[in-house]
This record gives sequence, C-alpha cells and structure tokens, in this order.
Amino acid sequence: MTADATTGPGALPMRVPAEGLPARVRIYEVGARDGLQNEKATVPTEVKAEFVRRLAGAGLSTVEATSFVHPKWVPQLADAEQLFPMVRDLPVELPVLVPNERGLDRALALGARTVALFASATESFAKANLNRTVDESLAMFEPVAARARAEGLRIRAYVSMVFGDPWEGPVPVAQAVRVCRALMDMGADELSLGDTIGVATAGHVSAVLTALKDARVPVEATGVHFHDTYGQALANTLAALQHGVTTVDASAGGLGGCPYAKSATGNLATEDLVWMLQGLGVETGVDLGRLTATSVWMAEQLGRPSPSRTVRALSHQEQ
Repeated sequence: MTADATTGPGALPMRVPAEGLPARVRIYEVGARDGLQNEKATVPTEVKAEFVRRLAGAGLSTVEATSFVHPKWVPQLADAEQLFPMVRDLPVELPVLVPNERGLDRALALGARTVALFASATESFAKANLNRTVDESLAMFEPVAARARAEGLRIRAYVSMVFGDPWEGPVPVAQAVRVCRALMDMGADELSLGDTIGVATAGHVSAVLTALKDARVPVEATGVHFHDTYGQALANTLAALQHGVTTVDASAGGLGGCPYAKSATGNLATEDLVWMLQGLGVETGVDLGRLTATSVWMAEQLGRPSPSRTVRALSHQEQ
C-alpha cells in the first residue's frame, strides 16, 4: 500500500496509544541551524528565512534559527545578522546558538530571546570544537550564562558526546552527568543530551536519564538529540519518552550532522519522529503534510532527495 492509499485524510498511521508516554511532546526543530550549517554549499539567506517560515507554518513551536559563531568556523551561517531580523517576528520560539560573550552581544543586539550554549562531555571533543578543556569551556560559559540571565533570556545548553566519542570511545555516565549538572548550576533552563555520533542504545539512554534524576536534574528540563548513524534514533527517543522526557530535537528532512565529528550522520528526521508519535497518540501540534512539503521544497533547493524515510514515503521521492 502506498502512503496515499488510505481510507481518509490522516488515516495512517493508525493511532495505538502506549502506556507510560507523555500526552504531548515539544519538538525542538534544529534543521535551519544544525542542518544547514553542515551543507557544503552556502544556502541563500532568503531561502533560509523561507525555510524557517515554512517550519513555523507547519506547526513547529520552536525553530532554532541560526548561530552567532564566528563565520570563520561556520561559514554557512555567516549571515546570522541578516537572517534573524527576517524571521524574528514569527509567533514561535527562535533560539540562536551563541559560543561566547561576543556571540551573545550579537544575539542581544538583534533581539533574540532564547540562546543556546554548546558544551562537551568529553575532553577530546571540547578540544576539537572549543579548543579548551571541559572545565575551561564551562568557565567560559559562566559569564555568558550570567549575562543572559540578567537580560531575561531563556538558556538552553547542548551537551555533545553524552553517549560516545569518536576519539575516546564509551563515555562514562558519571562524566556526562557532571557536565550536565554544572550547566544547570550556572542557570541553564534546559539541557539537550547529544548523541553526536549516533552510538546510543535504549538501555544507555535509560541509564543516563536515571543518573540525571539521581543528580537532581529535572526531567522536565531535559531534552534529547539523537543521530541515526546506526538506525537507533527512534528507539532511543521512545526510551527517553518512557522516562518522562517531553522535548525531542529533530531536523526537518533529516538534515545535519556535526562538522567536528566526521562519523556523525544526519539528525533524527522530524517527519520520522512525528509519524511515530502520531501512531502512539502523542500530540505535537505539527501538520505532517505541511512539514513533508517543506522538506521536499528544501531538498529541491539543495539539489538532492531528503534522507528522511517518511518524507520519501509520503512524497514518493526516489532513492
């Protein structure tokens, strides 16, 4: 049966709720930032702005818009000053990534209300990504977080390499929890646990979330960010939901990876996540048809098919 051979609009997937899951999940859309920053070609600013508008129009309430990292390091997002004013009046939350105080200055000047910091659970990735040790990077974030709080901003803290590192291998749970706890102590409103190279499995996810609970990190303040390198992203997401997590990062069309981790493949596709959640009876507020159309449109701009299986199934894109 093809995706359009249903008995009526929205008939598939069949809704079969499972016990122990949240009634609603907030999808934190990262495609416009984490997705596009990994494209080899630079996407025109107006195309990026239209992408953000279409994502918001599809019902996504949080769309990470851009990054105020120095253009030398992420040239694909060098147009942050031009882009953000084009989308900042949309009626959705528009977080922006800030690496340091200079990045915060740029974000504040444009009226950003939510900022994201990017930390590492491992020394190797902290050195590769931030050119600092883990403790040095945390010290760098302290004044940024303090100023953001003083300005009344909401603060998200990404923690990369929570589940594995390409140089160090397995990451001890306690090591990841220490970094998470430090970020919460400096005022982060929300954590995003990053499976940067996609090596997590459901049991590992359960162990990390249990340890965070024991460390008094509220599950309400914990989000998850899975990559699908080994095809585990949806299974890991389900394990997180069973632990009470209600914020899940995803990227429209499965765009993105990590420019500093060569083994990282694409993020969990937002469409794949929405399909699973619809089948489980979990509300997201997202219109899957409009979202799929947005990812098909973006794939056309990029000149290649979307890697999302759901996008391909619903749009009949060729492999």
